[in-house]
Amino acid sequence: MRVLIVEDERVLADVVATGLRRETMAVDVVHDGDAALERAAVNDYDVIVLDRDLPVLHGDEVCRRLVSARIPARIIMLTAAGDLGSKVEGLSIGADDYLPKPFDFPELVARLRALARRTPQMVPPVLNRSGITLDPGRHEVFRDGRYVALSPKEFAVLEILMRAEGTVVSAEDLLEKAWDENINYFTNSVRVTVMTLRRKLGDPPVVETVTGLGYRL
Repeated sequence: MRVLIVEDERVLADVVATGLRRETMAVDVVHDGDAALERAAVNDYDVIVLDRDLPVLHGDEVCRRLVSARIPARIIMLTAAGDLGSKVEGLSIGADDYLPKPFDFPELVARLRALARRTPQMVPPVLNRSGITLDPGRHEVFRDGRYVALSPKEFAVLEILMRAEGTVVSAEDLLEKAWDENINYFTNSVRVTVMTLRRKLGDPPVVETVTGLGYRL
């Protein structure tokens, strides 16, 4: 899952981003509304965490423009105003969810995962393919009943491959979805991660390298 955090409180933004990355999410962070619109126009995000009380360009206007541009990402608005009227107003301008500050981090994670499942292409919360069971909520992977311990990045790559349902996923797509914007696109991180993932999943190999195209499970 790829997430964009739009939050002008830099300490809070960094703390949330660090926590979400530990939850195997790829996270980009910006601190104002203009930057949010720029990123959303060039990157494919599953969910945008949007602070409502942004300086310069208010979060409400950011939300309206994202909705008007038909950006497919789901939007969860954060704000210090937790009264019913504020919630209704935030949802009426196009937000998919609304979470008042302060919030419990596990609740934010649960809401993000729920929103990501509400994409146009519905996917089951627990994935099963080729003898592999992947539970995104519990961060657990089993192969033929055997628990497989994966790093957050290996877990993210496996989830992307499983959601592709047998189609080929390019290295570029894996970089786009499993790593954040700070990744060096000339790195061999994808190849190394796939090699380690393949080894941990064991024999017979289920992650196939399609020469010149990418990877397939």
